[in-house]
Amino acid sequence: MGVLNVTPDSFSDGGLFDEPDAAVQRGSALAAQGADLIDIGGESTRPGANPVAPEEELRRVLPVIRGLTARGHRISVDTLHAATAAEAVAAGARFINDVSGGSHDSDMLRVAATASQEYGARFIIGHWRGVPDPAHQRSDYGDVVAEVRDDLASRTGVAIAAGIARELIVLDPGLGFDKTGAQGWQLLAHLDALTSLGFPVLIGASRKRMIAEALTTPLSAAPPPEGRDVATAVVSALAAGQGAWGVRVHDVPATVQALAISEAWRSGQRTTTAIGTQS
Repeated sequence: MGVLNVTPDSFSDGGLFDEPDAAVQRGSALAAQGADLIDIGGESTRPGANPVAPEEELRRVLPVIRGLTARGHRISVDTLHAATAAEAVAAGARFINDVSGGSHDSDMLRVAATASQEYGARFIIGHWRGVPDPAHQRSDYGDVVAEVRDDLASRTGVAIAAGIARELIVLDPGLGFDKTGAQGWQLLAHLDALTSLGFPVLIGASRKRMIAEALTTPLSAAPPPEGRDVATAVVSALAAGQGAWGVRVHDVPATVQALAISEAWRSGQRTTTAIGTQS
C-alpha cells in the first residue's frame, strides 16, 4: 500500500502532493514502482494535527481518486469521516481505511456496510484510543498485545453486526496511535496474536517515530522521516514473514525489494521442508 497524502501538514510528505495533478502523477508513479494499492489521505492523523472538515477533505481527495481510478489503479481512502468514505467509494475507492476502526464517526459502520454490500469495498479497522496524543497519556496498557487484540476482536464483531461482510475486513494494530515505540515493537514481535483472529492484518510503521527511536544511538541522532525508509523496508519484510497481509509505506521501491527477498526466503524454507519430507 503506497501512501499518498494530499495534505499540507502530514509529518513526512505534507505539502508535496496537495495539488490534484501532482497527486495523480505521484499515485501513478507509486503503482509503477510496485504498489498494489494507493492509500489517499486528505487529513493528517499525526499527533497534534489540526482536524479537517469533511468538506475540505473531500475537496482534496475526490479529484485524485477519480484521476487515479480512471487510470485503472486500486484506491483506498484514509479517512475518519463517513461522508468522505461514502463519496470516495462512489468515486471508485474500494478500501475504506479508518484508523479509528469506525469509532470516531458514528455513521462510519453504516457507510462501510453499504459500501461492502454495493461495491465489495473492504473496511480496514485501525486500533486507537482517540485523536493521537503527543504526550502518550492514553498509552497505559497492562498487556498491549492482549489488549489491542481483544479491542480489535470487539470492533470486528461490531462491524460484522453492522452488516460488513467478514471476508471484507482487514485489521491494523495502529502503531503510533496511543502506543509508545516499545509497545509498537511488542505488537510487531507478537504479530501472530493478531493474525490468530483470522483476518488479514495491515502494518503501517513507515517513517514513524518508533523507527527513528530504534535507529537513535549515542553516536547517531534520530534520522529525519525520509532517512527511515531502509529500516521501514526491513520492518515490511519481517512483517510479511510473520503473516502480515499488507504493509503501508511511503517508499515503495525499497519495500518491493525487501518483500521479494522475504518471499524468496520463505520459498527456500518451503523447498527445504519438501526435500526433507521426500527423504
